[in-house]
Amino acid sequence: MGTTTRRLEIMDTTLRDGEQTSGVSFSASEKLTIAKLLLEELKVDRIEIASARVSEGEFEAVRDVTDWASEHDYLNKVEVLTFIDKGVSIDWMVKAGAKVQNLLSKGSLNHLMHQLKKTSEEHFNDISENIILATQHGIETNIYLEDWSNGMRNSKAYVFEFLDFLSTQPIKRVMLPDTLGVLTPKESFEFLAEIKTKYPNLHFDFHAHNDYDLGVANVMEAVRAGANGLHLTINGMGERAGNAPMASTIAALNDFMPHIKIGVNEKVLYTVSKLVENFSGVMIPANKPIIGANVFTQTAGIHADGDNKKNLYFSDLLPERFGRTRKYALGKASGKANIQKNLQELGLQLDDDDLKKVTQRIIELGDKKQVVTKEDLPYIISDVLDYTYEEKVKVNSYVLTHAKGLKPSTTVSITINDETFEENSQGDGQFDAFMNAIRSVFRKKKMILPDLIDYAVRIPPGSRSDALCETIITWKSPEKKFTTRGLDSDQTVSAIKATEKMLNIIIN
Repeated sequence: MGTTTRRLEIMDTTLRDGEQTSGVSFSASEKLTIAKLLLEELKVDRIEIASARVSEGEFEAVRDVTDWASEHDYLNKVEVLTFIDKGVSIDWMVKAGAKVQNLLSKGSLNHLMHQLKKTSEEHFNDISENIILATQHGIETNIYLEDWSNGMRNSKAYVFEFLDFLSTQPIKRVMLPDTLGVLTPKESFEFLAEIKTKYPNLHFDFHAHNDYDLGVANVMEAVRAGANGLHLTINGMGERAGNAPMASTIAALNDFMPHIKIGVNEKVLYTVSKLVENFSGVMIPANKPIIGANVFTQTAGIHADGDNKKNLYFSDLLPERFGRTRKYALGKASGKANIQKNLQELGLQLDDDDLKKVTQRIIELGDKKQVVTKEDLPYIISDVLDYTYEEKVKVNSYVLTHAKGLKPSTTVSITINDETFEENSQGDGQFDAFMNAIRSVFRKKKMILPDLIDYAVRIPPGSRSDALCETIITWKSPEKKFTTRGLDSDQTVSAIKATEKMLNIIIN
């Protein structure tokens, strides 16, 4: 409480509580890789990596992490969830090489009575015996008060009886979980403040879940009330709606609680988040704060314009803090400022008239729900500016059919100098059928089409299956050889657009 500068411990539990995300199971090598990144690169204070007794595979994974941690002086930062089980968990830890246990106990009278069916005295005696045994094996003890949040709501006398007992025990930390994610920010502050006032010499960790999407808010209030440590997970992984997310919490603490000192390296939050995304198979939502794909992307042209004028739309959440860059989306909401920002990154310049044409083309593509990227820009510029002929030929509409066992066919409606024709034809492919239909129309006009001598298709580097596609066709007539381009997300349509340009060239 207050504004005196103080150090806050950050414990990451991605590898234990985060692994309880439905469908997630990290391999031993993945656990080791993540553990190294968390401690060496992200620089969290501690990591919780497993639950004791779970499986042989879990044992081997813990053994790998403790072997590495022992060699690099991190062993006291590696923690394992244990149980009150007459020493079975302690024996498991000894064999796995772990030195810090996070002992699970009952933090509400409801859990104590209905799950353990024991008195508080019996429960405390069991805990005391476990701590003694752990100490004999050189194992340090932290203790979880499971369902503590409901304990404070419904059985506060029991919680304080428990804390009175724990204040007499040789433990390092008391860990207060909102197990079901039910607390409000107001309760988080009031409960922690009351406890810190009564037990100022105990170290308290706060462990938030996100069932009401209040994880970060609850964490902030717990810290304001005096919490000494926080439990977070990468990407907010965890049971049900997950845990309080690492990236958002760290950013909020740094920006809104400057008197709180943490050692986490913001610069690698995104890198670690993407690795955990890959290993877990749980995709990061595009709008996830700090680490989502879209969170540093300006879409509206007015925002890009504002960024050019004293950074009117910047906040303290600068992407560079997290090893990221600001982007300017291209689509139907784009203005000239958005496009200019992307052109600057590509080292391209356009005059006002050309920029207006390119802007209009991008808006047209955006209206079709097509994704336009910075890498598409050179293709769009080429498509728009490499063509200056008057439009005397217009392909009004067409139907392309392709069915197994049948020849592809096309029906085309085309206008030439205000005269409209409709033609149907077959071919070896959809584009060939289209060309045959066009040839039939031009024969009626007693005109010969140039020969197609080269046909090339390309998409921007790094694009996906929904990328814009540029078709470049080279034509040869008795007089000359020339090239036209077409741009669309559909390859055949882009070829038809390139052909329409060719038709206008020969008519003009």
